[in-house]
Amino acid sequence: MKKIILASASPRRKELMKNITNDFLTIASLKEENLPQNIEAEKAPVFLAQQKAQDIFSSNPEGIVIGCDTVVIIDDKILGKPKDKKDAYNMLSTLSGNTHKVITGCCILSKDKIKIFSAKTLVKFYPLSDDEIYKYIDSGDCFDKAGAYGIQSFGMLFVEGIDGDFFNVVGLPVARLKRELEEFLC
Repeated sequence: MKKIILASASPRRKELMKNITNDFLTIASLKEENLPQNIEAEKAPVFLAQQKAQDIFSSNPEGIVIGCDTVVIIDDKILGKPKDKKDAYNMLSTLSGNTHKVITGCCILSKDKIKIFSAKTLVKFYPLSDDEIYKYIDSGDCFDKAGAYGIQSFGMLFVEGIDGDFFNVVGLPVARLKRELEEFLC
């Protein structure tokens, strides 16, 4: 069987991938994430996932590469990873009391074929006080996560409800990826 490579630096994705298989490698794509100027927000995660997969595939052409990218979208605007405390505050204030989309794009790539898909989850936040936001920012948990929060850690305290796959919000739609990968390998 060809080696499976997860094109990711995310420790969360790596842990979730172990629920599908333990027989995989992780190699982080160092390619700069560049979006076309007029791309629709909901298409961005698939575009970025494909970029990551192709980057790693170029030096591992005998493997099966899985690229993923997760974005938080509110009002058709993508909230990436915060650059600093002010950026994190602005993101969390925007999400406060509102429902947003979390979309993970996935690309499975081999020399013979490609499979691209995405998973979408709606997340509703409680209204947040400035004190809650600042305490969370001071914890440091917000800085390597799209939308400035991690649902699997202290950010869970902000979530009033979700509609969709919880693990998609963490960064990997595990059940869907398992099925897509099984079909890909047939």
